[in-house]
Amino acid sequence: MEAESRKPLLVVPILLCCFLGISGAAAQSYIGVNYGEVADNLPSPDETVKLLKSTTISKVRLYGVDAGVIRALAGTGISLVVGVANGDIPALAADPNAASGWLAANVLPFIPASTISVVAVGNEVLESGDASLAAALLPALQNLRAAAVAAGDAAAGIKFSTVNTMAVLAQSDPPSTGAFRPEAAAQLQQILGFLSKTSAPFMINPYPYFAYQSDPRPDTLAFCLFQPNAGRVDGGSKIKYTNMFDAQVDAVKSALGRAGYGAVEIVVAETGWPTKGDPTEAGASVDNAKAYVANLVAHLRSGAGTPLMPGKAVDTYLFALYDEDLKPGPASERSFGLYHTDLSMAYDAGLAASAASGSNGNGQGAAVQPTKGGWCVASVAATDAQLQTDMDYACAQVGVDCGAIQPGGACFEPNTVRAHAAYAMNQLYHAAGAHPWNCDFRQSATLTSSNPSYGSCVFTGGQ
Repeated sequence: MEAESRKPLLVVPILLCCFLGISGAAAQSYIGVNYGEVADNLPSPDETVKLLKSTTISKVRLYGVDAGVIRALAGTGISLVVGVANGDIPALAADPNAASGWLAANVLPFIPASTISVVAVGNEVLESGDASLAAALLPALQNLRAAAVAAGDAAAGIKFSTVNTMAVLAQSDPPSTGAFRPEAAAQLQQILGFLSKTSAPFMINPYPYFAYQSDPRPDTLAFCLFQPNAGRVDGGSKIKYTNMFDAQVDAVKSALGRAGYGAVEIVVAETGWPTKGDPTEAGASVDNAKAYVANLVAHLRSGAGTPLMPGKAVDTYLFALYDEDLKPGPASERSFGLYHTDLSMAYDAGLAASAASGSNGNGQGAAVQPTKGGWCVASVAATDAQLQTDMDYACAQVGVDCGAIQPGGACFEPNTVRAHAAYAMNQLYHAAGAHPWNCDFRQSATLTSSNPSYGSCVFTGGQ
């Protein structure tokens, strides 16, 4: 969230999913980024657009309206979400002419040269505690939508929505019990009716990082970071969740269904992980940020979706493009950037358009093509317990066939955890695209150029 305090999320019982991903050189319609501007050292809009064009990011969310950024994105094919400030909502709700004026000043001058797909009316209004502001939200949405329709075809397709935190839910644990807070239910019913009627999305900010803050156990960290773990079963649906992100999104899906609007599309307006924090902020580190974002991106690319929305990547805006040095609050609030403001990578999240965003060796994060291929096998230091968990995880992923290590299979002998895990890890590594970041498994796997195949047991590999 931008310039407002984030709220801890409920811990949802789940497992952790995939490194699995299909790298693509082109921009991907479901990957976006938040461009926060609470900073005094940001690159120019032109530099920022050049950076964005070097990635697979296809969407940008602004928290307000920045004419320089919007104009710089003209003709790029990168779509925009622009924001209405909370303080402007009462006036827009009270006067249709004010809504028409806001649209004329902040949207119409930029389209169709720049693509504005959504106007986010307010940020976390329903969780603000301001009853009068919450009551003004629906009329503001309606007036802005009417103004857009009246403005003609160029604006008529723009969607109007609002952004919520997970605190809009009264219950999210387990996901099948997801339900909205009773005190917001009446307003939400009307807002959801508007979203449904206008085919606009319900926008939500799930942050597994904050779930880990409220439950800082190693197994919680593992499934928050999309790393192998034992999994957590939803007692209601009997679904075993493989990551916190899916569980949080499915809790929202359950809440929408319970409210009678299960067909309303969900868009993740924010999610991310900080690279550093105060001493009291468990888990805020570069390694964890890289693990979360890179594995989330791979999970989106896999096309697996969530258990309640299978086969479709949820449109997701990563938080955030840059660190923001002027944000108040704990150190983590200033440390969510994918990139530093000198345009170097904070870490490699696999977002480069070359499908290989490795470091150039001096920490500047220039995009280079890593070596692909080879084989991913168990590391010498890994224990049988680690390898069993990793094998179970790998064999459960889409695109991985572990039949060869079943009794009677070509790779069943030798019948050891280490041998079977090596086969399973290698299967997942190649199913995911055979990039270095696909062979991690919490450092219990390693890449090798030596073919581990033997007899009739063939390991997928080579260049």
